[in-house]
Amino acid sequence: MKFFHLSDLHIGLKLINRDLKEDHEYILKQIIDRAAEEKPDAILIAGDIYDKAVPSAESTEIFDEFINNITSALPKASIMIISGNHDSAARLNCFRNLLSKNNLYMIGVPPVTPDEYIQKVSLNDEYGKVNFYLLPFVKPSTVRRVLGTEENLSYNETVHRLIKRENIDLNERNVIVSHQFYLPKGKSADDTERMDSEIRTVGNIDEVSADILECFEYAALGHIHKPMVVGDPKIRYSGTPIACSVSEAGQSKGIVSVEMFGKNDGLKIKTIPLEPLRNVRVVKGTLNEVLNETCNDYVTVILTDKYDINIIDMQEKLHRAFPYLLEIRREIYRKADYESENIEETVLEPYELCCSFLKDLDENEKRILSDVINTVQGVK
Repeated sequence: MKFFHLSDLHIGLKLINRDLKEDHEYILKQIIDRAAEEKPDAILIAGDIYDKAVPSAESTEIFDEFINNITSALPKASIMIISGNHDSAARLNCFRNLLSKNNLYMIGVPPVTPDEYIQKVSLNDEYGKVNFYLLPFVKPSTVRRVLGTEENLSYNETVHRLIKRENIDLNERNVIVSHQFYLPKGKSADDTERMDSEIRTVGNIDEVSADILECFEYAALGHIHKPMVVGDPKIRYSGTPIACSVSEAGQSKGIVSVEMFGKNDGLKIKTIPLEPLRNVRVVKGTLNEVLNETCNDYVTVILTDKYDINIIDMQEKLHRAFPYLLEIRREIYRKADYESENIEETVLEPYELCCSFLKDLDENEKRILSDVINTVQGVK
């Protein structure tokens, strides 16, 4: 059995001041073309379909056209989609039962009552059954009834308990699709490179140990925007299909294609590259040096000139050289009487600032503090 693993489409996203509608349509067509060539049995999309919980009409039209075209290209394939932290779970869950009758599984809401379980879709090939467990983004507060507790559980404990309550047949092949911040066992959040376009929680309270995923033949993950393996090659993030921030400049994007054989026969995993309509680049140097790098990519310019520049003239020249200019930055040099040097200022995050002020907080108090700060920041 072959399936494609995608995630974090973020349809509707703007890259600084640039609308990416044309870029999304271009990359989604590439995905359809690759699917028509490779003919996978299933397409897995691990969350963050849209960039906003209430997407624009234009964004829903782009996604609707994508689904129509990919189902036309693969009429016998199953399309499995879960909600991410950017999506509205209730909106994505709409018409769930009706769509599933047509091999389109859009799962927005995780189990919310004790008699509900993670949505399971079973497909068959010459080796037998493959079970796909579709777990949307989970917040501890939304599944307390399922777990039978009013306790303030961590994200890690919540996800572990949710998966452990499933009756997973380890004699069969099992795949999970999930959208959470998973870390290799024994690793900390500081060991994972994060992109500027990702939402991060204060104190990394949303981190989950990936050891709970070891019972699956493959874990198709979403949330992290850089393609990466989480310890074991069978547990991986596909990353975004297009760059969603300047911090993703130079990253290779693609579709993760997984071919599954019999139980314990291993996997064949490859990345099918996707070529963007425009790359994201950072061009650094003096104004004269930068102007020699003219291109039609999305560009952040970092100017290193140590003398004053005519602002109006500079902007006009840069916009001519880079039609899709994102931003212009200047490296600031502060000169002391005794030497000239770059000065870096350290700014504490709200959580760190509160911890330094309150001092001697235990783990439970730190968790409560993190919840409060995350709630306040989410209201902005």
